[in-house]
Amino acid sequence: MKILFSSVFPFEQDWSITTYSVVIDVRLPRIIAGLLVGAALSISGASFQGVFQNPLVSPHILGVASGAGFGAALAILLFDSLWMIHLVSFLFGLASVGMTYALSRVYKMTPVLMLVLSGIVVGSLFSALTSFLKYIADPMNKMPAIVFWLLGSLNHVSTRDLLITAPVLVACIMVLLLVRWRINLLAMGEEDAKSLGVNTEVLKVVIIVSATIATASAVCISGIIGWIGIMIPHIGRLIVGPDHKYLLPISMVIGAAYLVAVDTIARTALVTEIPIGILTAILGAPVFAFLLRKSQKGA
Repeated sequence: MKILFSSVFPFEQDWSITTYSVVIDVRLPRIIAGLLVGAALSISGASFQGVFQNPLVSPHILGVASGAGFGAALAILLFDSLWMIHLVSFLFGLASVGMTYALSRVYKMTPVLMLVLSGIVVGSLFSALTSFLKYIADPMNKMPAIVFWLLGSLNHVSTRDLLITAPVLVACIMVLLLVRWRINLLAMGEEDAKSLGVNTEVLKVVIIVSATIATASAVCISGIIGWIGIMIPHIGRLIVGPDHKYLLPISMVIGAAYLVAVDTIARTALVTEIPIGILTAILGAPVFAFLLRKSQKGA
């Protein structure tokens, strides 16, 4: 890492080895992870809300977070390897989406309501399984690790983690940015979108899969961090309006900055680090309630 940094920034380095290690090996990966995770959760939330035409949905709607959380808890219980936690949580995140989609196809179609209800069912199932794992886990070692990871944290992010997950996150974000103007067509209704030559089923699959993989990848390195995907898009709408051509980029920027700011508070507010999921819930709930009230008055 030091050789790479020296080649990219070829200036004289007069800091100590300890300072270098803290800045480059600890702080820099954490900041980059915060930017990527915040951007991924926010743009995924805005995309899901556009596809489902419902401003109250979030990246957790398909059970992604619950599935990935169960996978991570299972890996913590069975293995002692960080990359296995990432791999298993990612696989279960994808599996939860597959289960949700399969369940929603009971009537050989995928209406929004069936997809949302299926996501609630699958998410509840994986949440119950996660609770069972916590019940049987070693209370002195494994259970605290599972609970802390599920609360969300960027404390253990390393350069190796970023090398694995960053390309996936960036690729999914780029796909969502490339199709963002088509989400406006979905908001017009499927019949109108089809009359304009848009294959709505394929477009939905592309958006849902990209947003799901981005969410699962974010959960792999940060744990479950709530409220960002549902709150940040509403803030974006107050700034640029409902046009997804501008809403997705602004949501991505606000979400990235917001998570880095919350992570800074989590590190410095108390002597011990506060899990990010707790802070995002404390900050997100009143802000979201204010946004709902403001939108109701505007209506």
